[in-house]
Amino acid sequence: MTIGFMAFALSMDAFSLSIGMGLAKLRYRHIATIGMTVGGLHVLMPLIGIFLGKLLSQYIGLFAFVIGGGVLVFIGLQMIVSTFQDNSGPVLSPTGWGLLLFSISVSLDSFSAGLSLGMLGAKTWVTIVSFGWMSAVLTWLGLIIGRKMGNFIGGYSEWLGGAILIAFGVKIIIAA
Repeated sequence: MTIGFMAFALSMDAFSLSIGMGLAKLRYRHIATIGMTVGGLHVLMPLIGIFLGKLLSQYIGLFAFVIGGGVLVFIGLQMIVSTFQDNSGPVLSPTGWGLLLFSISVSLDSFSAGLSLGMLGAKTWVTIVSFGWMSAVLTWLGLIIGRKMGNFIGGYSEWLGGAILIAFGVKIIIAA
């Protein structure tokens, strides 16, 4: 259940950015491609992070929980701070390199979370399936909402995702 909430929280940036991208009235086939690409990178990035996290946890032992929780708090704070920044610059086209850069940018936080979860000994399969599935679904949902309704809830969703990550990070640190 914790992994599911984390997957939801980490997918909120993809969701909020997808709402803005959906304003471009993308075709549904393009929406499907974007969601699959984001979902695929939300599988790959935490998988790499988990692998490295498990390697690191062998060397840092008991401090793994504190470091892992701290990383989650940092990611959450970063997500919340980004909601207060003006990101009204030009948006890349969601095709080719633009799609790849968009997908990587919204998947970087899942790498950090995977690193943290690897140190904590999380189950790899459950983590990557949850992260990939949740991010693909929320990306599709964001693109469709953006296509249909406009930019109404974008920033609030990323703030909520950051708050959830901070709560889990603090819980892990206190339990350690």
